[in-house]
Amino acid sequence: MPDMIPLPERPFRQPTLSVVVPAFNEAAGLDRFHQRLAAALADSVSWEVIYVDDGSTDGTLAVMEALRSTDCHAGVLSLSRNFGKETAITAGLDHAAGDAVVVIDADLQDPPELIPELIAQWRRGYDMVNARRRSRAGETWLKRRTAHAFYRLMQRTGALKLPEDTGDFRLLSRRAVDAVRQLREQHRFMKGVFAWIGYPTTFVPYDRACRSSGVSKWTYWRLWNLALEGITSFTVMPLKCATYVGLAVAVLAVIYAVQVIVKTLIIGNPVAGYPSLMTVVLFLGGVQLMFLGVIGEYLGRVFDETKQRPLYLVQRFEPSAVRVAR
Repeated sequence: MPDMIPLPERPFRQPTLSVVVPAFNEAAGLDRFHQRLAAALADSVSWEVIYVDDGSTDGTLAVMEALRSTDCHAGVLSLSRNFGKETAITAGLDHAAGDAVVVIDADLQDPPELIPELIAQWRRGYDMVNARRRSRAGETWLKRRTAHAFYRLMQRTGALKLPEDTGDFRLLSRRAVDAVRQLREQHRFMKGVFAWIGYPTTFVPYDRACRSSGVSKWTYWRLWNLALEGITSFTVMPLKCATYVGLAVAVLAVIYAVQVIVKTLIIGNPVAGYPSLMTVVLFLGGVQLMFLGVIGEYLGRVFDETKQRPLYLVQRFEPSAVRVAR
């Protein structure tokens, strides 16, 4: 696993909590986010926050560096380009030093004020404390319904039971973080990775707010591709569907052949209709092409894994001043 970044050797002061914040073009809201985070953790544990700049094209990195220069709790991890949120989360986990690690977005849809409750559940012995959404403000009916359908599909089609209404906002113990760091697949679906490791898990409900600033980067097309990552990473259900559909078409073809034979023996062999022939040919051709595409999706993932490229490249890492030698 050449791309795993080992934590620095002790001695250094290890914070109790590391907060990983992946960000892509979030310059407008980072100051407000940091203020709320610092206020939420002011009377809590020793902590640090690692801001992960995922190749932003606005002033996000500059804001992160300004926060680090004014607050000893802030650290900056800058990736060499945009690798995607799932990989940015992985990079943050690789560089987090805390006994527990919280993953949270910078858009303030997930409230930093909930983190002390996550810590309280961790101290009760849970390795994974998931923040579960009771409501999803600012999201359209279509987005809520498609998200609901996706979680139901994942729960019913694979061995992995994906927690419903649970995003990336969660706390992981050091044991859970070390387990996640062992999973280095190229096509990453972090919600599935978090669920796969197991370990004692609990949930803390909350109401999700609207974005504080900016617009969501998750278009329906990107959400569709993320759903494909989840399905193909943790279940072979599409391949099984190809088998079952092929079997069903074969059975229907046998029934149709018997019908044609019987009809020919009874009333003769009239000229076959062109429209019905084209319908059958186009239907079978469409089914074949669709499932060739399904096989291609899985084959493409195998191809990516065999190249064994690192998940990300770091431009620079500036840890928080909390990690100072004793």
